[in-house]
Amino acid sequence: MSYFFTSESVSEGHPDKVADQISDALIDQFLAFDPTSKVACETLVTTGQVILAGEVKSSAYLDVQSIARQVISRIGYTKSDYMFEAQSCGVLSAIHEQSKDINQGVERANPEDQGAGDQGMMFGYACRETENFMPLPLDLSHRLLKELADIRRESPSPMPYLRPDSKSQVTIQYADDNTPERIEAIVVSTQHDDFDGEAAMLSKIREDVKNILIPRVKAQMGSNVQALFGDDIELHVNPTGIFVIGGPHGDTGLTGRKIIVDTYGGRGAHGGGAFSGKDPSKVDRSAAYAARYIAKNLVAADVCDEVLVQLAYAIGVAEPVGFYVNTYGTSRAGMTDGELADKIQAIFPTKPYDIEQHFKLRTPIYEETAAYGHMGRQPETKTKKFISPEGNEVEVTVELFPWEKLDAVDRVQAALG
Repeated sequence: MSYFFTSESVSEGHPDKVADQISDALIDQFLAFDPTSKVACETLVTTGQVILAGEVKSSAYLDVQSIARQVISRIGYTKSDYMFEAQSCGVLSAIHEQSKDINQGVERANPEDQGAGDQGMMFGYACRETENFMPLPLDLSHRLLKELADIRRESPSPMPYLRPDSKSQVTIQYADDNTPERIEAIVVSTQHDDFDGEAAMLSKIREDVKNILIPRVKAQMGSNVQALFGDDIELHVNPTGIFVIGGPHGDTGLTGRKIIVDTYGGRGAHGGGAFSGKDPSKVDRSAAYAARYIAKNLVAADVCDEVLVQLAYAIGVAEPVGFYVNTYGTSRAGMTDGELADKIQAIFPTKPYDIEQHFKLRTPIYEETAAYGHMGRQPETKTKKFISPEGNEVEVTVELFPWEKLDAVDRVQAALG
């Protein structure tokens, strides 16, 4: 019998994502001027106010107010009507020095012996539902909001009333063999300018979502996914009605509150640790990237159709205390999942230092991860420029989303004979 699975996403203007992007912009700035920086930075945003807190060990000095305002402006909060505006909001910093007790568990005389920055378990997941090996409900949810942001920034925009805050949700009907059969429902809620008349406003936004947004997203997909866009999709657009008050004025935002949006939309599993605001010595972040890399390359190597990979660590210890693989009965390796894990563990980076080196995680690559998902993105090379409060300028060429590369497929196939 068919079943349904649903995932959601939130836009870059959602208050929690505003907080994530500010935290990750600070990470990038610290790493640009001091790649050895240790940072754990949390952000709170609310009406007219940004509060920064966290622990830092770095030789770099930052103008955190200026960085926060740049991020808020880029997102699109540039009008006083929003009650949260880049140049007028207050920015309070309560960032202080990192605990020496924590740092002693991470740094070692031999860098390769670097310990994990915390205990915990991290998961990576991959499947064949999309070209980027991500679950289809989440992939479509992300694409809807990314396209909505692109439409908002177009000049002239075909939807000129759009404001930065929005959410999406997609429900997919699956067959018994876990293949997508059709799109059951799409939900889009978008903040907008004030309209004359609620009924006219709702009608206009619904019409534009149906005739502008969804066709543009559909065109991005392969023919197999396009075939799932039937005429019977249950479409909900701003189902509560008016959505003028939004962003940090409508809801307080905090770093790290959208961990399911950031990963796999509820598929697979999650260890509970957030990503944004953490330097790569925190395995909550770096090991989750490594686990995704392992999972994606296993599926791409045709070892299985779906896989969950778990890495587990003890604080201050370099070697993972656990390595687990679950192929959900889809393995073609001719061995148990335990035997599969034993065969492949040695060919992937799993120690914190090795993960950092393999993916070049001590470069400023994080602000781009903080909206529309950390996984399933396209690796790309980009040159970024940073200016310190003293006027020193650093230009860094970085590789974004390196954990999405499929460069381990040959190693996997060789290891399995």
